[in-house]
Amino acid sequence: MDEPAVRAVLRHYIDHSGTDEDAAHEIYHDDAVLEFPQSGERFEGVANFREWRRAYPADVELEVVRVRGGGDAWVAELRIRYDQGEWRPAVDILEFRGDKVAHETIYVTEGFAAPQWRSRWRSTPPREK
Repeated sequence: MDEPAVRAVLRHYIDHSGTDEDAAHEIYHDDAVLEFPQSGERFEGVANFREWRRAYPADVELEVVRVRGGGDAWVAELRIRYDQGEWRPAVDILEFRGDKVAHETIYVTEGFAAPQWRSRWRSTPPREK
């Protein structure tokens, strides 16, 4: 996999998520694993997590900020929000087998204000789309 291919996979998921879950989940192998370490959840098999995503009670929006990696392991920095709420930073670790996702680990966090005491050392990171 290369970065444009990974971005295409993410774009396919984002474009179809919430409207056509069958199409959105074409990015996964049937035996894919999805994990949320913050809640301790692990879902085995795309059929399991596709169905709960189909019934998800909130409107979810995703934006890809940055993609890094190589070979079969990629990390996507995302922004996510629920029901038009505040944007939150998220990290999506994608492990591919061929051109499909075999294992995905998602972290969603809450942002925080940068402390003033370290402002003299920081620079503004570039934003990617």
